Amino acid sequence: MASAIRGARKWLDAGNGRVQLPTLTDPQKRQAEACLTQLQRAEGWTADLPVLLLNRCWLRLTIIPVERLAFELPPDLSRAAPELVRYGELIEAGCPGHQAQQQCWLEFGPEAFHLALQRFWKVQERGAHVWTLERYLDVLTDYRERFATERPRSLPLLVLARPSGRSFCPPTVEVDGLFWLRPGLALGEPPMRHTCA
Repeated sequence: MASAIRGARKWLDAGNGRVQLPTLTDPQKRQAEACLTQLQRAEGWTADLPVLLLNRCWLRLTIIPVERLAFELPPDLSRAAPELVRYGELIEAGCPGHQAQQQCWLEFGPEAFHLALQRFWKVQERGAHVWTLERYLDVLTDYRERFATERPRSLPLLVLARPSGRSFCPPTVEVDGLFWLRPGLALGEPPMRHTCA
């Protein structure tokens, strides 16, 4: 069985507007093909369905069951900190910013509030490729919908981002691209870029 690559979601665009899937090695192609075969034979949605993670720094393709995705790539939850959620609720209710901040200081303490803000802004500075809870849920929702409606079924391949400005590649929770592999064409062909602008 061979595969074609379909495009990624807009939130995964690289800085230049295009993400290209790196060429897979022959063993990686065989791994992807085996996962596609497993996916086509699946009788229903299960937690064991495969997800591919490509770490370009180490040229490693990892296959994980969908149920392990949040453990292997923990989503950033800084936006969901109780201090920031409460602050957002107060602002939405019409409370001025300084009063909302004071209320949060009373409820959580100034240190906890500032720490939550600091974590949030540190994540924001990392850029557009941060693996957030929303993005994680988008991938799960998209995978389920595609599984239920597409024939042949598509297999998600998440390409992990390379840290910028470093000569080594530590573990990362940043995702550079999401590609959907489909049976039909050869993985060895030049990969299609996604069309999100």
